[in-house]
Amino acid sequence: MKVGILGGGQLAQMLAQAGDSLDMDFAFVAPEKDACAAPFGQHFMYPYLDPKAEQKLADWSDVVTYEFESIPVPLVQALEQKVSVHPSSEALILASDRLNEKTMFNQEGIETAKFATVDSLDDLVAAVKQVGLPAILKTRRDGYDGKGQVVLRDESELAVAWESLSPVACILESMVNFEREVSIVASRNVSGDIAFYPLAENYHREGILRLSLSLQNDPKQQEAEGIIRKVMEKVEYVGTMAVELFDLGDKFAANELSPRVHNSGHWSMDGAEASQFKNHLLAIAGMPLGDTSIKNATAMINLIGDIPDKGIVEQIPGAVLYDYGKEPRAGRKVGHINLVANGDNDKNFLDNACKLLELVGQGELIDSVNKSSFYK
Repeated sequence: MKVGILGGGQLAQMLAQAGDSLDMDFAFVAPEKDACAAPFGQHFMYPYLDPKAEQKLADWSDVVTYEFESIPVPLVQALEQKVSVHPSSEALILASDRLNEKTMFNQEGIETAKFATVDSLDDLVAAVKQVGLPAILKTRRDGYDGKGQVVLRDESELAVAWESLSPVACILESMVNFEREVSIVASRNVSGDIAFYPLAENYHREGILRLSLSLQNDPKQQEAEGIIRKVMEKVEYVGTMAVELFDLGDKFAANELSPRVHNSGHWSMDGAEASQFKNHLLAIAGMPLGDTSIKNATAMINLIGDIPDKGIVEQIPGAVLYDYGKEPRAGRKVGHINLVANGDNDKNFLDNACKLLELVGQGELIDSVNKSSFYK
């Protein structure tokens, strides 16, 4: 099967790597000359809205997917007229605009932060009265990893905040007092079968995910599954999806959804029977889904900016380093480490996780790890 992917970053790369055992070939549309997925298939180096990009991918592919939600919707809609595309443009429209996303969650009975649309400074002033402070002003589209957002704590900050993001459409969201951040990842195939991955507990710094811990037998697993099932079935979703959740203690509030394989699901490459990448490919190919159960407890640590000494990483039992082959740059995701328990006890596993966090300059997360839900 020929799988066309819109995007050529690390998610596209890992999808292609997962396809090695599935008799699949890959092609990537990506405007970047140095797209890190390019060595794993054909690289159609065109801007996304270049008509040649659409035609090349449609002519070559049996099925098309995408690796991130900033892909132009008109391109996906045009491809849908020529070839099977999963997830659909409907899912992309929903996930690529925070207003659409939050509105859908509420319509489905899923709680979110309070929110209000903001298209001008006057709108922002009115939104603060409605939502309250502290709050976060975010662009409705394209913001990720802490980009395109400003935290507001005082009304004196409104003009500067709006100036920093205008003139694009924005949304104001109230700050949420949560006990922990988790995500639920699931895959749904063409037949409507859904396979759910165990919850991951997530830790962020500067808006970037730094650490995910897979959670076995979490008491709120079924509640999270119910939330992502509602979203998937609403849009007849096909592929892997993630929903990020705030645990408020007595219930979840949804933060964001991602219509693609997700950073917090990278642990599944070593910790699950079938990874999120393999199941995404099986889903879009119309095949039965693989087993999502945990083989061993697994932690995923993002590598931001540069890659640590591989020899030192390999000395830590159960550590597997993934280098995306990207040029090192401050704030850039260049790889990740999966740490697998391999039958080790909980304390040794988390001690090794803490060693890795120190190694990659994330030592400030150690206290959080030692208090994590992993122990509960």
